[in-house]
Amino acid sequence: MSAIKRYHSTLPLPFSRALEAGGFLFLSGQLPLDKKGQIVTGDIVRQTHAVFDRIEENLAAHQLTLNDVVKATVWLADLKDYPAFNAAYAERFQNVLPTRSLVEAKMVFNAAVEIEIQAWLGDTSPT
Repeated sequence: MSAIKRYHSTLPLPFSRALEAGGFLFLSGQLPLDKKGQIVTGDIVRQTHAVFDRIEENLAAHQLTLNDVVKATVWLADLKDYPAFNAAYAERFQNVLPTRSLVEAKMVFNAAVEIEIQAWLGDTSPT
């Protein structure tokens, strides 16, 4: 069995930003933050794309892409944003859709969306 590899957060908070275990990469929930760590303001589409920019950056650090994602967990601050969120989400994943759970929840820092990702570290080429 392989060891668990932890990638600690650069934020002064008690969590790992990512963790490798059992052939998977687990990313902590990603908020719509800019490069300075400030919440990206604007509608759900803008915030969703900001979250995906962070997700793709984190995946790339592990030589992965959105094609390697097998599960997404999504929290929306308001379900009225569901249709617009889905459109932005589909735009980023295109035709390589992972499994997904989505719930409405009160969000930290007044974010409209948070997404947590699990990705496969192995070969994802079609069989």
